[in-house]
Amino acid sequence: MAKKSELQNIFERNQYDLANIAKKSRSWFDQQVQAMARQGVTPNKVLQSEASQLATKIVPGNMYMYFYDPKMKQTLPYYDRFPLVLPYRATADGFIGLNLHYLPYQLRIVLLDNLMAFKTNNKMNENTRIKYSWAMIDGVSKYTAAQPCIKQYLVSNVRSPFRLIHPTDWATALLLPVERFVGSSKENVWADSKRTIRRA
Repeated sequence: MAKKSELQNIFERNQYDLANIAKKSRSWFDQQVQAMARQGVTPNKVLQSEASQLATKIVPGNMYMYFYDPKMKQTLPYYDRFPLVLPYRATADGFIGLNLHYLPYQLRIVLLDNLMAFKTNNKMNENTRIKYSWAMIDGVSKYTAAQPCIKQYLVSNVRSPFRLIHPTDWATALLLPVERFVGSSKENVWADSKRTIRRA
């Protein structure tokens, strides 16, 4: 098993304040992501870096990362094996939410910054959640970037514990280069997402 020093919490090493980075340039975002890539950030390292943040079920309004294997993956043009999801509703067999990996990094931050209007408190602590529904954001111009992100997940197809992301780490989580698309490159996925947003 890796030593604690080898699995130092990624979120302790990289701290980003959402309020201060929402309007940064694309080149700034690219530089930050490249810096994280040089640290060797991987999905497994994210899951292993803080065992106390692992969960076996989701609570709508929190943010999570986890491994996922879609039930109907043969019919999908592409999918993300390591989603970063902000769930808004539990279903009988899973949950529905926004997988922010379907957006390029800067758009993720802008969307989350807008969604902060629905946060339950200003403390950014373990009780802070984003309490929203699709009905609240559908058709609202500042939330159009959510259109390509809405996904439904089955608990039976989750392949790891859920890594709960603390609210103070939400911005950092959005910049981690851990999206794992199968069937297409992330650049093509993001190009498709931008076309969806323009049509919305």
